[in-house]
Amino acid sequence: MGFADLLDNIGGLGRFQLIHVALLSIPSLLMASHNLLQNFSAAVPKHHCRVANWTWPADSQNFSLSGLGEQDYLHAFIPLGKDLKPAKCQRYTEAQWQLASHNGSLDNATGLETEPCLDGWTYDKQEFTSTIVSEWDLVCSQRSLKQMSQTVYMGGVLTGAVIFGGLSDKFGRRAVLIWSYFQLAALGTCTAFSPSYIAFCVFRFLTGMAVSGVILNAVSLKMEWIPTKSRTIMGTLSSFCFTIGQMVLAGTAYCIRDWRKLQLAISVPFFICFLYSWWFSESARWLVLSNKSDEALKQIKRVATINGKHAEGEKITPETLKFHMHKEILSSKTMYTALDLVRTPGMRRITICLMVVWFSTSFAYYGLAMDLQKFGVSIYLIQVIFGAVDFPAKFLSTASMSFLGRRVTQGMCLLISGVMILANIFVPSDMQTVRTSLAVLGKGCLSSSFTCVYLYTGELYPTVIRQTGMGFGSMMARVGSMAAPAVLMLDEFLPALPGMVYGAAAIIAAVFAFLLPEMLDIPLPDTIEDVEQQRGNRKGILDKKLKKEMLPLQEMKEKSEVKELKVLAVKMTSDPRPPPSKSQPN
Repeated sequence: MGFADLLDNIGGLGRFQLIHVALLSIPSLLMASHNLLQNFSAAVPKHHCRVANWTWPADSQNFSLSGLGEQDYLHAFIPLGKDLKPAKCQRYTEAQWQLASHNGSLDNATGLETEPCLDGWTYDKQEFTSTIVSEWDLVCSQRSLKQMSQTVYMGGVLTGAVIFGGLSDKFGRRAVLIWSYFQLAALGTCTAFSPSYIAFCVFRFLTGMAVSGVILNAVSLKMEWIPTKSRTIMGTLSSFCFTIGQMVLAGTAYCIRDWRKLQLAISVPFFICFLYSWWFSESARWLVLSNKSDEALKQIKRVATINGKHAEGEKITPETLKFHMHKEILSSKTMYTALDLVRTPGMRRITICLMVVWFSTSFAYYGLAMDLQKFGVSIYLIQVIFGAVDFPAKFLSTASMSFLGRRVTQGMCLLISGVMILANIFVPSDMQTVRTSLAVLGKGCLSSSFTCVYLYTGELYPTVIRQTGMGFGSMMARVGSMAAPAVLMLDEFLPALPGMVYGAAAIIAAVFAFLLPEMLDIPLPDTIEDVEQQRGNRKGILDKKLKKEMLPLQEMKEKSEVKELKVLAVKMTSDPRPPPSKSQPN
């Protein structure tokens, strides 16, 4: 008997678990907003070189300038690009008034001298009132700084995964989660008042750390209080909050077109999360393994009371708790580090496979989700579509995880997404509907992959090092999300190159996913020995199955050999001469 049986005795999936999961999932509505915020706060408005000191030519009477609009005048200062739209990074060194006239031929513009935008840029404010791009001129030669800001944010998420993953194993899930809520609220608010691009990046980095702390500890607190049979459905339902959050972001950004106000709108609510998070119960599993059995017993009785199982809770004594978690208590005497993730064969295989799965899922996901302006439709609409596709995708993945298992679901989600991304390479650029549809399908599969890998990782790693394993997996995901913006810049050399890289990464990860052990309806392992024992049991089961399948073949072989001997014996009886040797002619 283990903690899973004890959890069933005090209500299983009861009132406490439902409230607990709901309160832990609500912040996910804004988690998506922080991760995908730069689709809007760093959007690139239409822009061209600022034209300073417009002056009429001395011989203006030679030109027909009457009745011309602003765009016509603009032709005299800004050359046209290949798309016949004003160039974004160049202007004429001298005004070419002959090009402003309706009668002026644009062919005359060839060979005219141009220069960079020395006086800054003019931005179209119809779609975006203000973004960090328009405020700090992150265009043309400074274009890479836009992608750099997202990489810095994901670097913060990566750092948070490393730091908060280890801290929560040492100080508890609840304490680190409460701090992460406060850090996210405070520093997210400070980001809105950033006086410079450097300050913005610093605050975004620290905010990313807090986001990682919230996600990791919320997932662990959910899983460690939920019965084994309910993990799949509850884990998937709570992930829908992240899906809804993507649509909430689109609506919020549509109503708030100023990036500073938008940053405030998605950060201030976390002060409320910080206040109510004090109600959460610390993981009893972690408390027992941290030699805090008295506090664990107190939390278990509290849960039993909320679930309406007060009598059952009162029956639990320290001796009962020790009996149910004897093996876990013994394991708590051993100190575990990140090296234990690869120390034994079973753990090493799990860790290597999860490294690839986490990295590639995040790498391909953010490669698709962070470049919405390339689809040529409303960025708000495409954000809603990208969010809405997660609903059917996650319902299908939930059914698949429940009936086909985690391994098949994880592998197929990555495989299909990779195929969709690669297929998009061969679709002509003018077929935007087809390109968008394939991208949406790929993104839906990657969202399902994220849902599965969060649950799958928590099930594969034992309690004694689960949070470290989750932190390591999340760290690999952040490495992938940091690399994704850099790959987007490869389209300057070959437009199809980013898609090729993203698609190949997803397909390779699918292969590694199929090498992981299945965890459907298997109790959570509490120690590394449990993981190795499960591996041994699977190997033993496979050996027995193989022997069982080989037995009929062996029997057939033996019967065939006996029959051949009988035939040979009959021949020898009828013909006493010895059979000719192979070296002698017949």
